[in-house]
Amino acid sequence: DRLKSNVQKAEEKKEKKEKEEAPRHIDQTPSSMFFKFNEALGPPYNVLVDTNFVNFSIKNKLEMTKSMMDCLCAKATPCVTDCVMAELEKLGSKYRVALRLAKDPRFRRLPCTHKGTYADDCLLQRATQHRCYIVATCDKDLRRRIRKVPGVPIMYISARKYTIERMPEAFGAPRSG
Repeated sequence: DRLKSNVQKAEEKKEKKEKEEAPRHIDQTPSSMFFKFNEALGPPYNVLVDTNFVNFSIKNKLEMTKSMMDCLCAKATPCVTDCVMAELEKLGSKYRVALRLAKDPRFRRLPCTHKGTYADDCLLQRATQHRCYIVATCDKDLRRRIRKVPGVPIMYISARKYTIERMPEAFGAPRSG
């Protein structure tokens, strides 16, 4: 019994040592990232729009493209992915105004190649991959996930206007300090 436990402890120790010595995977930082500022981001801005951002914009009576331009002080193009459109279609007739707004010709349509229609994962993956987008969402959970990705600004609604965080040259950003 004692011999078995000693052999088992020795194996566990060996596994632990191998695990520590194994190379760790660290994502390569894009070359456009200068310290924590993203230099790939510049006007005209591409804004990835989430489902609830469209709904809250309607509830707060905000005209999307105009309000985005007011917030960013530059030209902004709202971009809608296939997943967001599918999510809006699933919501039914109650959100038909939001669907009509998302089908606006001023909005750029982005095709999705992945399986499934979960918009949050789609937006996060696209923002991580390209880092040339601003993500517009009111979803606290998605915002928390995007904050972990360096160099991706987040646009959201507060006090009936659009505000943006993690963007140094934005005038619409709430002042910290």
